[in-house]
Amino acid sequence: MKAKRILALVLALLLAMTLFACAKKEDSGSSSGYKIDKNKDTIVFGGSRSMTGVYAFFEQSAYGPIYKMWVEDVNAAGGLYVEEYGKKMKIELKVYDDTSELSTMTRNLEKAIVEDQVDFIIPPVSTAFLYAAAPIANKYGKVLVGAEGGSASLKESIAKYPYFFSSLNFSDTQAPALAAIFEEQGITSAYVVYIEDLHGTEYSQAVIPALVSVGCDIKGVKSVPADIQDMTSIIQDAQNSGADAFLCLTYPDQGFLALNQSIALEYNPKVWFMGSGGGFSSTLDLYGKETVQGIMSWGAWNTKSSPACAEYFEHFKEFWKDDPNVYYDYWGLVHYYAGLQCLQEAIEKTGTLDNAKVRDYLANNHFTTVLGDTWFENNLIAGDCFMGNVGQWQDGVFEVIDRSEKATSDPIVPKPAWPKS
Repeated sequence: MKAKRILALVLALLLAMTLFACAKKEDSGSSSGYKIDKNKDTIVFGGSRSMTGVYAFFEQSAYGPIYKMWVEDVNAAGGLYVEEYGKKMKIELKVYDDTSELSTMTRNLEKAIVEDQVDFIIPPVSTAFLYAAAPIANKYGKVLVGAEGGSASLKESIAKYPYFFSSLNFSDTQAPALAAIFEEQGITSAYVVYIEDLHGTEYSQAVIPALVSVGCDIKGVKSVPADIQDMTSIIQDAQNSGADAFLCLTYPDQGFLALNQSIALEYNPKVWFMGSGGGFSSTLDLYGKETVQGIMSWGAWNTKSSPACAEYFEHFKEFWKDDPNVYYDYWGLVHYYAGLQCLQEAIEKTGTLDNAKVRDYLANNHFTTVLGDTWFENNLIAGDCFMGNVGQWQDGVFEVIDRSEKATSDPIVPKPAWPKS
């Protein structure tokens, strides 16, 4: 009996020690296998971006210029101070080209994490690529602050992927904002075109019900592939439908094609809406302010949104003034930078490169960014932080036209006719 009591006490002690160890491990939030290398001098950010292929435009003019400028800004200041290393550490980039191929992106991302052992990862391009990257980041315990892309699908799956954070507003807030504008302006019918990928499916499935809910009749719905070369028949069908509004829920290449052919066919509905790319300054530069006058798109912000936005915009312009290929993105420009600012603050406040601890800090704290007070709700930047959801070109300025106190201008409806060539 005595031996049995001793054995029971030993087992109880071992169980208690095991539970204590588990509790300590959970409390520390340390990444599996995380070790400090005191000989380390740089923080390596790596991953996969579409530097060539159909999505290359985003690396050129969306998140690409922003993360590169952020790295230069951080390094110019001596780097990020990491307490566990007792010094400032500059950032090194190791980013691969996935040629706009999803399978290549996933291979590149795993290579960066497993072989290159990067400290943090740079997000890939587009909603579909982010959706594929999120489980990889989660598998290896790497924080992934997304940029170009966002989706309700990711939002619904976020509990499974706690290492993924979204910095961009997307369809769940934008579709209702657009519907509110249509209702106020008496837009009662619409024709919808969307790209055949996760982004297009997501937006069409959010926008169409939102418009229907405010009494808008959907006159037609067409899907298009990313490599479409001619939309003449679609534009003619939209024109014949008599719809008040034409919505092109695509990426820039398809949007520009639709715009060119709408102008050529003199198709000028009350609302002409271009999805991603519509709020890029390249659209203004390519077509001129008279042509883009009245075109709506997702977004939105401008220098009137806040003093911080105005200051950041001036810095961005000055930084990239010698590169004619870099444009301004009035949807994501401030949001992407805010995401990087949150990550920077989380690293410096935790004083570690341990992704698990950085992840927990990101999820549970407020940050000071170009958006002002910024925080994440369920790993998404809170809706109250965004400057706007819908914008419109007016006299060369991309105005915020949400029906809210953040609007910088009222909508122009109907849009003016295309100028005569």
